[in-house]
Amino acid sequence: MADLQILGNEEQLQAAVAGRDARFDGWVFLAVTSTRIYCRPSCPAVKPKREHQRFYASAAAAQDAGYRACKRCRPDASPGSPAWDWRSDVCARAMRLIGEGVVDREGAAGLARRLGYSLRQLERLLIAEVGAGPAALARAQRAQVARTLIEGTDLPMGQVAFAAGFASIRAFNRVVADVFACSPTELRAKTRTRPAGGGAISLRLAYREPFEPSNLFGHLAAAAAPGVEEWREGAYRRTLRLPGGPGVAALRPGPGYVEARLRVADLRDVTAAVARCRRMLDLDADPVAPMEALAGDEALAPLVAKTPGRRVPRKADAPEYAIRAVIGQQVSTASAATIASRLADRYGEAVDDPEGGLTRLFPDPAALAEADPADLPMPASRRRTVLALASALAEGRVELGPGADWAASREQLAAVPGVGPWTVEMIAMRALGDPDAFPVKDLGVVKGAQALGLGAGRALEARSQAWRPWRAYAVQYLWAGSEHPTNRIPDDDATGSREKASA
Repeated sequence: MADLQILGNEEQLQAAVAGRDARFDGWVFLAVTSTRIYCRPSCPAVKPKREHQRFYASAAAAQDAGYRACKRCRPDASPGSPAWDWRSDVCARAMRLIGEGVVDREGAAGLARRLGYSLRQLERLLIAEVGAGPAALARAQRAQVARTLIEGTDLPMGQVAFAAGFASIRAFNRVVADVFACSPTELRAKTRTRPAGGGAISLRLAYREPFEPSNLFGHLAAAAAPGVEEWREGAYRRTLRLPGGPGVAALRPGPGYVEARLRVADLRDVTAAVARCRRMLDLDADPVAPMEALAGDEALAPLVAKTPGRRVPRKADAPEYAIRAVIGQQVSTASAATIASRLADRYGEAVDDPEGGLTRLFPDPAALAEADPADLPMPASRRRTVLALASALAEGRVELGPGADWAASREQLAAVPGVGPWTVEMIAMRALGDPDAFPVKDLGVVKGAQALGLGAGRALEARSQAWRPWRAYAVQYLWAGSEHPTNRIPDDDATGSREKASA
């Protein structure tokens, strides 16, 4: 059984199972020795006797121990462990990279190289933390991707196998049978939803309750750069830069899940596309932890009670957001989006979107580093910063990927001329996903804090210490006091008017 250090003591876990507490889904997996099945803690099935219960920190660990997924609660499809979302240690960085499909593309040795560890060291760390090494974790992820493609598309099984990252049809069949206790054909026959048409892949992205979608989708829609992003028919849509080519994602809030509709140039990119969509909407967060911390402040408590479950909206592409954060310095949301759209038209890669109006990827840093300064409609000092940051990203002097060390990334960003504390913290919050990022001098934060009598500057910084490590979530509540479009889901027939803001 995996080390329970990350999970809590066994009495707490058994209480969570007895109470079918959904807050523990993804945090811990319950395995039953008498049936050789593993479940979510919230599984509605009759609970086993205590002597038959075993707890694991990951689905991969349970599978590696010989357990198969429950067909009733589908534990393999539960939200990811929040630990990998808010932690910045090497195991969390490794889990985020595995989620992006790095092991499938580069192998376990490639993952270790990215993190600066030997493969043996990394395996030892992951086994101690989650009960499984990188190969087993990647295997579990391949099984879940396979299930997504089996149930969400009408692709031939051979294509599903290779798209999910399996080296052979035989390995695909064996793993699906081991994990789901049925063949791929039987799994598809049990599908209750019809596959999406037109080459799209439809799936549901699970999250933990409570979930407040207004600021998530409001921000993404209000800051959308035409051609790169759009709000259409109740969904936020955007282009994705994926390892195998460009893709398109459409995300729509649903009851208990976010509906995702994906188009990818290479089916092997489904893993990366799903990981980026989940990260963009902060779907692996544990909303209860920041709520409890922030509700302890008498000024924030009413806001938390009014709209529980706020998440931190992020960008699917971290380098893109970093550059757009610089573009957005001291200008309106609308102006920043317009400039980003113009740069995409000139330097971005073309994208085919048969379902909407998306036309381009946002330019990669290497393309922008070579841009003509005259093409950047902004003051000369900001032009220099955009070009310097693009060069640093292209050359690897600034690392913002899912495996980045947050402290090192902050130092790297601060070394770029023109990137100040506000920009660093905004990038840390929106691109790196640091839950404690806190742009204390942001105009929206200052106004929201003053309205609550929290002060500003050093006083606000001191007050915020009690909110750690969830200050990025406090920012969402401080911003929520305004009538800005970023705080509400737009009407279906419009992306919403854009007002000046620093968001």
